Amino acid sequence: MQIQVLNDFVDVIIIRKNNKNIYLRFKEDKKLYVTANSFVSEHKIKQLIKDNQKKIEKMYLDVQKKVIDDIYFDYLGKQYIIVYDDSLIKTFFDNNMILVKNKQVLENFERQECLRIFKLEVEKIKINFPDIPDFSLKIRKMKTRWGVCNRGNNTVTLNSELLKKDLDLLDYVIIHELCHFYEANHSAKFWFQVSRFYPNYKEARKRLRS
Repeated sequence: MQIQVLNDFVDVIIIRKNNKNIYLRFKEDKKLYVTANSFVSEHKIKQLIKDNQKKIEKMYLDVQKKVIDDIYFDYLGKQYIIVYDDSLIKTFFDNNMILVKNKQVLENFERQECLRIFKLEVEKIKINFPDIPDFSLKIRKMKTRWGVCNRGNNTVTLNSELLKKDLDLLDYVIIHELCHFYEANHSAKFWFQVSRFYPNYKEARKRLRS
């Protein structure tokens, strides 16, 4: 059986088990696996898929992203093909490839690069903000924000996903958060402060949303 999900035709694999409930999931082969009791008819499964179309579309997009993430490494605005080689001691870039020992080493490399590059850019930019308080830098993955400035405990948090973006977009987010030490909200006064240090902030915001 096949169904259409977004613009693709997807194979549906039905697995019969002694389950009370029906479970839908995608695997990395991008096929939809349906686990159901042997008494559940194919017609009912088709109806369930139809009723959960939006959820299935989201699941499909998630598995597509995971497959892409397993093939490519996004780094400072460029995309590199991941090549695993168990004999490697160091991780390095070679043209359009990143060569690395294994996935765990790649994850460690990504964390280290976040720390190194983000700290470097913060130190470079904060010279232009001599009158703000000392602050600590935190880095973590966030779903809805690129950065957070907490004036209560003088902490600036940056989204680790910024490592995938062009360096100037990282700089914009840093400037944006440091300007919150002057203005807590997003008033006209706040954007005036941002424009002093990053005149093309509107373009940067569009690029981050794209």
